[in-house]
Amino acid sequence: MAAKQAHPLMRDRAAGLSPAATRLLEQAAAAIAGKQSDAAETALVGVLALAPGNVEARRLLGLVGQLRGDYAEAVATLRQALALSPDDALILMNLGTSLYAGGEFEEALAALQRACDLATDFAPAWFNLGKMLKMQGRPAEAITALQRALDLDPDHVPARIVLAEAQTSLGAVAPAAANYRGVLQLQPGHPDAWTGLSNLKTERFGEADITRLRHALQLTQATHARIALGFALAKAHEDRGEYHEAFRALGKANALKRRQLNWSAAAARTQADAILAAFAAPLSGAADMQQGEQVIFLVCLPRSGSTLAEQILASHPQIEGAAELPDLQQVLDEESARRKCPFPLWANAAAPEDWARLGRDYLARTEHWRRNKPRFTDKNLLNWRLVGAAMAMLPGARVVNCRRDALENCFGCYRQLFASGNEFSYDLDDMASYWHDYDRLSRHWQRLFPQSFFEHVYESLQADPEAQVRRLLAFCGLEYDPACLEFHRTQRAVNTASASQVRQPLRQDTARSALYGNDLDRLRALLGVA
Repeated sequence: MAAKQAHPLMRDRAAGLSPAATRLLEQAAAAIAGKQSDAAETALVGVLALAPGNVEARRLLGLVGQLRGDYAEAVATLRQALALSPDDALILMNLGTSLYAGGEFEEALAALQRACDLATDFAPAWFNLGKMLKMQGRPAEAITALQRALDLDPDHVPARIVLAEAQTSLGAVAPAAANYRGVLQLQPGHPDAWTGLSNLKTERFGEADITRLRHALQLTQATHARIALGFALAKAHEDRGEYHEAFRALGKANALKRRQLNWSAAAARTQADAILAAFAAPLSGAADMQQGEQVIFLVCLPRSGSTLAEQILASHPQIEGAAELPDLQQVLDEESARRKCPFPLWANAAAPEDWARLGRDYLARTEHWRRNKPRFTDKNLLNWRLVGAAMAMLPGARVVNCRRDALENCFGCYRQLFASGNEFSYDLDDMASYWHDYDRLSRHWQRLFPQSFFEHVYESLQADPEAQVRRLLAFCGLEYDPACLEFHRTQRAVNTASASQVRQPLRQDTARSALYGNDLDRLRALLGVA
């Protein structure tokens, strides 16, 4: 097969340089490829000493800034290069990625769009635009850009992976599965493709998949790949009813993942104790009891049915489903930094006007979620620890606690390879300890805020969907809307591992623990369940 030719944008970047400067430029490019930022910078300083106006040397210096994580410096340097060559799509693409990494999202997207407009046949620019659009919660636009990248370069594996992720978030499960399978045709052991395919919970694996996964595991010693392939192998065994083999594969994959983490169940328990002590009784919070009435906090553990609860609420014409927002934690973290005291140790020293100020800050940060609908959900996975602070800041808010059977919930976490966070979930002892912390805090919040805290139980929803949905909406102060029972028809982006499941009508066959029999006896004992 003939080697793929470089795009014209990538050719002749050293045009006009002397042989000595060209050699230095080549050394710099090689050093950047090897992530050797100091060597690259030294070579580029040499190039600019010989050719002070060289655009490519300045572009590569911008990449050195990217490599070091100094995005402000990268942006400044790339702007200098762009001033010398305003229509250089490669510089614009690099500028866009640096701007995005530095948090300048709109400017980044503008730079990437201009790169695509200038070089309509340059697949990397379309890929970066699509990736950024997806990260900005604009999956439909991302799909258009990523498909363009693949039209230009069908073997662009990262573009196909991100395209499949965007399709999954919109419920396009069949095209997503086809794209993940397309990646595996090119790279049979690609860990992200196997993980993505596994997360399409409705996509079943077969015997051929088990053979491919075992072969891929034999070929790689990379820990991250072995973890991903191990979780996928467990799902494949489960899909075939081979539950003991599935549990063995889970044990190996979870143990590998756990060894990468610095999780402490004791430290998490101490934090929960501190929160219980700080919020032993309701604090004197914001005086305006309506402040925060726009907010519905969903508190939960992962794999508890919280994505389903949010999908039900987001099917109501009054509610925007905003997913896992970072804002509540960020507001509290910034207040901790201002006070030079960690949360929750400053909670009892905060005056009502402090809580009111923090509540207004949260509402300002989340204002864009109320552009089209008056209310919104916030289901950050740490919300269960922050209910006391949330109610002090936003006394008008509602809190929905998404509960699931303890054994099913914990085992659901253990069966899931998360993209990030949830470090407690890769060891059964850690998982059970974390569940007990969640349980005791949840019960405490229910005692403290009986009018504002609602227990939404997954199994109750399964048993009587309409009655439970009516209770949920009534708690939120909303009229019943039949669209909430038809949640699987609601068109919105969903970015959790349940994205494909909430596109289906409510299922009754989601329980898994009984199938694993004695393999889960230890977890049963740790949780204190029969």
